[in-house]
Amino acid sequence: MNNVIFHGFNWKYQDLIREVKKISDLGYGAILIPPPLYSDVNGDQWWQRYQPKDYRVLLSHLGGKKDLLQLIDLCHQMTQPLKVYADLVVNHMANENREDHYNFPGNAELENYKNNPELFEENRLYGNLSEGLFSIDDFNRLGNITDWSNRNQVQYNDLSGLPDLKDTPWVLSQQREMFDAMMGMGFDGFRIDAIKHITERMIDNIADNTEISNKFLFGEVLTGSDRDEDIFLAPFLRETWISAYDFPLFTTIRDAFNFRGSLKNLSRPEDDNDELPWNRAVTFVVNHDIPYNEGFRSWLLDRQSEHLAYAYILGKDGGVPLIFCDNDESVGQYPEDKGRWASILDRLDLKAMIRFHNAVHGQPMETLYESDIILVFRRGNLGIVAINKSATEQWVDFTTWGLINPGNYRDAIHKYPMKLSGDRFSLYIPPRTAQMWLAE
Repeated sequence: MNNVIFHGFNWKYQDLIREVKKISDLGYGAILIPPPLYSDVNGDQWWQRYQPKDYRVLLSHLGGKKDLLQLIDLCHQMTQPLKVYADLVVNHMANENREDHYNFPGNAELENYKNNPELFEENRLYGNLSEGLFSIDDFNRLGNITDWSNRNQVQYNDLSGLPDLKDTPWVLSQQREMFDAMMGMGFDGFRIDAIKHITERMIDNIADNTEISNKFLFGEVLTGSDRDEDIFLAPFLRETWISAYDFPLFTTIRDAFNFRGSLKNLSRPEDDNDELPWNRAVTFVVNHDIPYNEGFRSWLLDRQSEHLAYAYILGKDGGVPLIFCDNDESVGQYPEDKGRWASILDRLDLKAMIRFHNAVHGQPMETLYESDIILVFRRGNLGIVAINKSATEQWVDFTTWGLINPGNYRDAIHKYPMKLSGDRFSLYIPPRTAQMWLAE
C-alpha cells in the first residue's frame, strides 16, 4: 500500500503538477499541498500561506482554484493514483495592519473583488463575495498567549498576534461550508494547522461531518515534553478520531540518535507510550515548523542521523510517514540548509526506503537485535532493517526464525545481495549506516 505523504512545502501548484508523475513513480501515495485559502498573492514568504484573508476564495502566490482542480485531476488519473491533502488554517485569520483589523476580508478586499469580478469568480470556492465573511464579534480578542502550558489560553488567546476565531455559530457554519466545498473539489483529506489551538467544539464541527469520515484528517498537536503531551495530546486523542503528527515518536527518535541516547528506545516505543497509536500517527523526521521557526531548530537531526531516522520510520510498522520538501526558503538565514530538503525527489536513498515501505506494508515487526548503537528488526519474512548509529563498524548475530531460510535478500539502499541461511546469521553493518533488505 502506497501511503507515504510528499509535503510540497510552499510549492507553486504548477510546479507540483510538473512533478506528479515523478512523485507517483517514486512510490508516494499522497501529496500535501500548502494552505490554499486566499492569502497575499504578492507574498512569496511561506508564512503568508498561514494567514488567510477569506475562506471563500482559493488564490495565493502559489496559484488558484483552476490549478488545484488540474492538480487533483492529474493525481487521481495516475496509474498509481495519488491522494491530495490540503493544509487548512482555521484557528485564525491574517494579522494585517489596517483599521478594520477584525473585518475579513476587509473593505479594501471587498473593493478588490468588485473591481476584478472575473478573477475572483474564477477562484471563488463558495459564498457571496459582495459581503464580508467575519466581523469583530467572530474573534476572541483576549490578547496573545503568554502561558503556553495553559490549555485554555492556547485555545482562546491569539497565536503571535493572529486574530483568533471564536467558535460562534456563524464561524462554525462557514468552516463547515468551506470544508464541504473543498471535499466537493475532490480533496482526499486535510491537515488542520495549529489544531491544539482550536476548541473541541470547532474540531467536532469538522470531524463529525459524515461526508468527511472517509477522508484522511490529521492535525498538528505540537508537543515537546511529557507535560505537553498530558495537557494537549492526551485530550486530543480522547476527544477526536483525527490522526496527528507523532511528536512523541519524534522526541524518542531525537533522543535515540543523540550521542548519549540508545536505539533500544526505538525497538518497542509503544510499550512506554513513546509513540502514538499505530492508526493515529503521522510519522516524520522533520516538518516545516522545525527548520523554519528559530525556537525549534535545535530539534534538527544532523544530516546523516536524518537519513538513519528515515530508514527507521519507513522501515517500521504503523503510522503514515510524511516526507518534507521545501524550496530552500531557509537558506537566506541558514546557508547550511542548501539542498537539504529541496532535493528530496532526487534522493536515491529515500526512493529505496519508500520502495521498502510499500513492499512490507502490513507485515508484523519483530526485533532481531538491539543495543544502544544498533537496531535490527524484521518485517514479517519480507524485509530486514538494520541501523548502526555509531562511528565504528559492527557485526551482529541474530536468529533467522521467521525469515525465509534459506533466502536471498537485497539491500534496497545499497543494492548488495545477501544469502541468509542457518539458525543464526551474522550481519556486517558499516558505521553510520542503514540497510533495508528485501526478499527477492
